[in-house]
Amino acid sequence: MNCLNFINGEWIPAQSGATLESRNPADWRELIATFPKSEAVDVNAAVASARQAYRTWRLVPAPARGEYIHKVGELLIQHKETLAQLMSREMGKPIAEARGDVQEGIDCAFYYAGEGRRLFGQTTPSEMPNKFAMSVRMPIGVCALITPWNFPVAIPCWKMMPALVCGNTVILKPAKDTSTCANFLVWVFQEAGLPPGVVNLVHGEGETAGKALLEHPGVDLVSFTGSSKTGAEIGATCGRTHKRVCLELGGKNAQIVMEDADLELALEGAIWGAFGTSGQRCTATSRLILHRDIKDKFTAMLLEHTSKLRIGHGSDPNTDVGPLVNQGQLQRVSDYLEIARSEGAKVLIGGEIVKDEELQHGFFFAPTILDGVTPDMRVAREEIFGPVVGLIEVSDFEEAIAILNDTPYGLSSSVYTRDVNRAFQAMRDIEAGITYINGPTIGAEVHLPFGGVKQTGNGHREAGSAALDVFTEWKTVYVDFSGKLQRAQIDNRE
Repeated sequence: MNCLNFINGEWIPAQSGATLESRNPADWRELIATFPKSEAVDVNAAVASARQAYRTWRLVPAPARGEYIHKVGELLIQHKETLAQLMSREMGKPIAEARGDVQEGIDCAFYYAGEGRRLFGQTTPSEMPNKFAMSVRMPIGVCALITPWNFPVAIPCWKMMPALVCGNTVILKPAKDTSTCANFLVWVFQEAGLPPGVVNLVHGEGETAGKALLEHPGVDLVSFTGSSKTGAEIGATCGRTHKRVCLELGGKNAQIVMEDADLELALEGAIWGAFGTSGQRCTATSRLILHRDIKDKFTAMLLEHTSKLRIGHGSDPNTDVGPLVNQGQLQRVSDYLEIARSEGAKVLIGGEIVKDEELQHGFFFAPTILDGVTPDMRVAREEIFGPVVGLIEVSDFEEAIAILNDTPYGLSSSVYTRDVNRAFQAMRDIEAGITYINGPTIGAEVHLPFGGVKQTGNGHREAGSAALDVFTEWKTVYVDFSGKLQRAQIDNRE
């Protein structure tokens, strides 16, 4: 397949003609697609297209903008299986998870279609007589959306759909590893009938295309999902030009299992949280904080279940754990296992690249459990982004909460307990944007805010109505029908 940029309603190559490759991580010999290696000149064209389209798109009534997004949702339903199969081949996600990824995009479409009829502002009494006061939401302008490879439909939809319904135009810069999924998704938006220039797609590398978007004076907002290190650099770049920026960054999430927990339920949560998407989630469970009274029993249960997980191609419906996305990610996880061993952690299972003959051409890493992990170890503090979970023993609930919070990140968190008092204490004291009680450290439902604290982001939230605060500006409007000058704080006081 030959992927192209999408600029001003047309599918075009990079002006240089240069291309990059997307390959199947389960078998790197399979070429999925080529895609443009865009440069600044391509970004310039996309920004010009988006700026021109913004002039008219912002004037389209918000309910009508919502109807376009609703059509996108209907089309995603029609193409759900095709897109899921493509996703599974391109980034390795097990097919059931890939279907869930597309479904999240569908849910997002129908939710934000409804927001087109809400976009509520406020009215409030004025201090002055014969004066009306209100606040309304206004679009920001051209939004650059830089998205990762691990949720190649859901995350672009989280960004594109609220941005569009608010009256902005967008330029999507997807991850190199999921260029084909991005092409398919943007084609769906095109099929929904959005006017030329409202949605644009620019492929390429972060160091070139991404950097050009960040620095372009015609871009009004940057929304980025990725590593905390890259997010800090993006924040600094945008800060120098006073460009609005929304950052959704890394996580080092923990699941607490107390002595009174339903261990079978906690086991299911730990397996899904640690090894779903091969641990390649910002919400992945990378720390299991276990009460000493149940640690041995729970560890034995965890080992037994992990040993039965089936590793294979994502397109195989029997696969539990697919490949890592590329060779670089495989090497990163492997390096962290060497760090873990050097720090004194004990590998209970896994800990190595899969050598099976059938999987030798893929980027597979065995699901891994580390014991004897202490809070000061690098593997307990740094985001690994692979199927690796560390076990940490605690003696009481207060210690568990303290260790959970002892991280530079604060995205998702989980506590398994039957004690309602502990549950409410956890909700109050855990430093994270998301807390689950008796559920795993997974992501969010589309109508609720998603995001974290500390180095996990810069305070903004995605999904839900909170996303509207990212993609709109508040404008306060006063209408004085008194027929005379009225000075607040002066004329209404003796």
